[in-house]
Amino acid sequence: MLRLAGLSIAVVAALWPNHTTTNIRTGGDTHGPSIHDIITAAHGVPAAVCTMAASAVGNGWGNWADAPVTPLGPSTRWSGRQSRRDEATPEENRFLLDSLSASDGCVRELAVRLLGRTENSEIVSGLLSRLSAADSTLRAVAAFGLGLIEPRNAVDGLVHTMRDASTGARANSAWALGRIGDGRSVAAEKGALGDASPLVREAAAGALGRLDSASAVPSLIKILRNDDTPSVRRVAAWALAELDAKDAIADLGNVMKSDKDERVREMCAWALGNLDASSANAALLSVARSDADVSVRETAVWALGQHNDQDMAEGLSGILTSDKDAKVRATAAWALGQIGADKAPRGLTDALGDQDQQVRERAAWALGQIGDAAAAPAIRTALMKEQDTRIQKVEVRALIHSGERADRLTELLESKDPEIRAMAIRGIAGHGGVDPWPMPMPRPRPFP
Repeated sequence: MLRLAGLSIAVVAALWPNHTTTNIRTGGDTHGPSIHDIITAAHGVPAAVCTMAASAVGNGWGNWADAPVTPLGPSTRWSGRQSRRDEATPEENRFLLDSLSASDGCVRELAVRLLGRTENSEIVSGLLSRLSAADSTLRAVAAFGLGLIEPRNAVDGLVHTMRDASTGARANSAWALGRIGDGRSVAAEKGALGDASPLVREAAAGALGRLDSASAVPSLIKILRNDDTPSVRRVAAWALAELDAKDAIADLGNVMKSDKDERVREMCAWALGNLDASSANAALLSVARSDADVSVRETAVWALGQHNDQDMAEGLSGILTSDKDAKVRATAAWALGQIGADKAPRGLTDALGDQDQQVRERAAWALGQIGDAAAAPAIRTALMKEQDTRIQKVEVRALIHSGERADRLTELLESKDPEIRAMAIRGIAGHGGVDPWPMPMPRPRPFP
């Protein structure tokens, strides 16, 4: 019997066509299997399964970069069937379909993910027939497989299964229909927003965000306001942004300010940033200044940076100088460079002396975007003190874009860094358009 507790996740990762690395927990990270779990679970695992898991590590397995001699040996190396184009044989497909009924969860997991790599009529037919199986676990896994494959001819069967007695079958069907993206499922998804199970309501809200149906907006707003499960409210906020629901701006702003769950507030801020909702800027600024959660404050600042409202410059400058968290300050500096201000606020030049490296870099980048001549003395002073060579280059760019005099730029010709010397030469020659510094992107935004 396969003992795959932690290893199964690594095996699954190996089967995805765009896979790059496996999420293995180390140190303080709490997500994914730990290294101890994986190695312990690997004892006694058949070589074929271990080969797939080793491939998932993604550090040269199976190509010329691999060592000539490995513990598993060349005879057991994974053949590389990781693409949807590499179809299994009909016999293998039947074996995998039969394996969906196995009592072992790992076997079912691997079987359905392998089946989900290819849209094959035999596989789709086999999964559809299992939507009506007596075993509720099998019905749920069949819906899962259809969601991976995304066949259009599965819509009717999945819509029917959304009325299933099994929570897993209903939730997986809602999710699968969202992936397929057929408008015939909108009514069923809207109905599922009233399901007794939060898992089903969450799946339905996420699906509606992908189905591009304006008719779902009122139902999603109701869920955002009233659902008693935070994860459902959070996905509803995400879906409203995906649907470009301008009618939801006021409700998103109210929930952002009042919801007890920080992840819901964060998603509302994200949604407002994506909705180009400048009418919500006052609410966003209030949350950015006062919310107790760092992620909520940072996302609200990011949203302000999306709206290109110069009237927010003073408020963002205050956050840049006062927030205790470096991530929030760094995103505030980025936002100031985004909103199209024509004058550099005092907070931005002060941030050139921030203790945090990322804050200093983004502040220098923003000053380069603004190009305010009045900021040149502060940039010049910061450049003399800065020890980080990367930030020095951003500050040189900011100086040139701020109209620094050519005679002052000649001092930079003594720099030991050839890139700084080259930038100075371009500035002296009057090439104000010094190669743009890469935009310092803010932290990843939240998704359900």
